[in-house]
Amino acid sequence: MRKTRTMLDETDHRLLAALQKNAHLTAQELGEELSLSPSQAGRRRQRLEAEGVIQGYLARLDPTKLGLQVQGFVQVHLGTHGPDHSRSFARLIATRPEIVSAWTMTGDADYLLRVYCSDLPALNRLIHEVLLSHEAVARVHSQIVMDQLKRDGPLPT
Repeated sequence: MRKTRTMLDETDHRLLAALQKNAHLTAQELGEELSLSPSQAGRRRQRLEAEGVIQGYLARLDPTKLGLQVQGFVQVHLGTHGPDHSRSFARLIATRPEIVSAWTMTGDADYLLRVYCSDLPALNRLIHEVLLSHEAVARVHSQIVMDQLKRDGPLPT
């Protein structure tokens, strides 16, 4: 089933841009920024939440202050393909807190994982004891982030 695109007007786009910069904006502050009454701004926000355009609100944390010194990307190549192996691998990555994002990919790798680990030995354990020990995984290729030039930014609205 294909999801339909929500029709958004210019004010909706401006509201979404403002909330991506600061999700703590009150209806009063949103109204001032959008030249709307607080109740109009609040209703728009509620509608966008109800329609699933706004899926939630998150706190952005500093990984280094949490002791997560290594950020990496891990490409996973399966040796065996099939629905059971895919489901099994998806269950595995869902249980690992150090894997913060995962994508299925076209091209050489089957999956791309974004990971945060405390140090290189922790990354090594994740790769060798968790990923490579899965029955369907043939090989992995890891890349360690040296510096992040642009933080995860807001979506274009």
